[in-house]
Amino acid sequence: MTAPRHDATALRTLAHALLRAAGVRDDIGQTTADVLVDGDLMGHTTHGLALLPGYLDELARGTMRADGEPRIVHARPAAQTWDGERLPGPWLTVRALDTALAIARTQGTGTVVIRRSHHIACLAAYVKRATDQGCAALVLSSDPSVCSVAPFGAVTPVFTPNPLAAGFPTSGDPILLDISASLTTNGLTARLHKAGQRLPHPWLQDAQGNATDDPAVLFDEPKGTLLPLGGLDAGHKGYALGLLVEALTAGLAGFGRADAAQGWGATVFVQVIDPEAFGGRAEFVRQMDWLAQACREATPRPGGPGARLPGERGLALLREQTARGVALHPTILPALAPWAARHGVAMPAAL
Repeated sequence: MTAPRHDATALRTLAHALLRAAGVRDDIGQTTADVLVDGDLMGHTTHGLALLPGYLDELARGTMRADGEPRIVHARPAAQTWDGERLPGPWLTVRALDTALAIARTQGTGTVVIRRSHHIACLAAYVKRATDQGCAALVLSSDPSVCSVAPFGAVTPVFTPNPLAAGFPTSGDPILLDISASLTTNGLTARLHKAGQRLPHPWLQDAQGNATDDPAVLFDEPKGTLLPLGGLDAGHKGYALGLLVEALTAGLAGFGRADAAQGWGATVFVQVIDPEAFGGRAEFVRQMDWLAQACREATPRPGGPGARLPGERGLALLREQTARGVALHPTILPALAPWAARHGVAMPAAL
């Protein structure tokens, strides 16, 4: 059955109204709503509006702040460290990206690291904001209060999936990558477990280290873990990426797993690079264009569809769903309906 579609603007209005009703300052709520809907527009259905009920619950319990400003802990000409004061992560990350962009225009690069942010949603939604302005960007995130990924060769959880996103401008669509250092995410496994479904591949391991596609191993005792990128064969690569993310987030922020957990949240690394300060923007685009074309023209594997560029599908979805409406995952609006009823906010009608 085809999923009903909803106008993206109406979904932004819904999310903004719910956040405002929960006491969130207007500008913080609008940015947070925009980032969540951008996630759904790009097909990241576990990291869009699916997160909003959890955010509203955190606001109700006082574990996400509704108002305030980040505190600057350290500042140099090209680098800043902020204490996010547990404010909504999407707003903090957009603020950090805007700050890093402004710094990069004069310094060549700008980096903002945030400690004690709340959860930051879909990372791909941020890097496109930089590529739209001709810059490259990196956004990395870890949650020091959660551990669900074991180091390669072990079964004890130490890390989160530790996502990293990057965006590179070309003369056409940007290249946008958004990956995790693990084979899958906590959001997807929780959704499938609740639905009684399995993963498409053995991306998890049980407590004895056996690979499995059953998300129940993350919820039963003794608990299993997400496998690092590369799985049982080459998971040393995902393990190394996970360590890299930890160093650039918790390490640089001076706050992470070595500290007492403060609840669901994030430590964030945001860096913007202005190619004009290096080999020049035109030369950067020329190199990226060549690579993009070479990847598209690479001979496909027999019977395969051929190569596509990171972000290609997400950008196509964004354009299509902006025009025709967003096909939300069927669990999202039912989860928001009780919050809408509590706050007297009208739910959007399907197109």
